[in-house]
Amino acid sequence: MKKVVFLCLMCCLMAACTVSYKFRNASIDYNITKTLYIANFPNQAPLVYPPFEQRFNEEMKDIFTRNTKLRMVDVNADMEIEGEIVGYELTPMAVQEDAYASETKLTVTVRMRFTNNKVEGKDKEETFSANRTFSSNVMLDQVQDRLTAEIIKELVDQIFNSTMADW
Repeated sequence: MKKVVFLCLMCCLMAACTVSYKFRNASIDYNITKTLYIANFPNQAPLVYPPFEQRFNEEMKDIFTRNTKLRMVDVNADMEIEGEIVGYELTPMAVQEDAYASETKLTVTVRMRFTNNKVEGKDKEETFSANRTFSSNVMLDQVQDRLTAEIIKELVDQIFNSTMADW
């Protein structure tokens, strides 16, 4: 009987425990680096969703403001981030027997250039993409705001981790 009670107690404890990972820890030497410039990322994708560019640029500045002590400037920054939105694509997925897709994948691609004017060898140029799928029974305009919000969050996290985290 004690073993059953012990096992039940252990199961409850295990279920109550959660592991949380947060990858937004900036590893910046604030004695050397004090300022940051984030250029607006223009939308150069062949398919354009007009609100995407503004929302992306606002979220980029917001995440760096919330998660670092860097001061945003327009000239002579210690670090600079610039780039462009180069892809906004819809791809049919999961084709059914009637030759129609049951899902559609929305993929957004962003090209980013990072310049560290204080620490040599830290400059980089990378391309990031994020995607979400949705049912083809739903019109894109019904889910586009929600999907783009999720994609923007993922892209901004990728850029933040690539530029600020040194792990």
